[in-house]
Amino acid sequence: MSRKSRENLERKISIGVGTLQEALDRFESAWKSAERGTRIAPEHRLTFSSLPRLLRELSPARWVLIETLRAEGRMTVYALAKRLNRNYKNVHTDVARLAEFGLVERTKDRKVHVPWDVIAAELRLAA
Repeated sequence: MSRKSRENLERKISIGVGTLQEALDRFESAWKSAERGTRIAPEHRLTFSSLPRLLRELSPARWVLIETLRAEGRMTVYALAKRLNRNYKNVHTDVARLAEFGLVERTKDRKVHVPWDVIAAELRLAA
């Protein structure tokens, strides 16, 4: 795949609830496919151990932060706090946590941005 066509692909991350065993099963499947010579498309996934944990970490305020950054582009945490009309310390804490999850990234010039075109969340009901 050429560099130009790779740049045109949407960057997507999937978010959901799952177990460590499910993650290991996905890894094993990908490993076996690679051993057979099958080309494997990169997959970005963020999995939480429970729905309450997912909802705690990705609170409504953090979603608004993500949406604002995605819509308005790179900005400093200070500018983001002003734009959101929120306390700087709280926005800084939220940005740091979202960066740990890979949902936002920091640039060398101290700005933050959302590197994803699509954030897809899937919640399955227990059987």
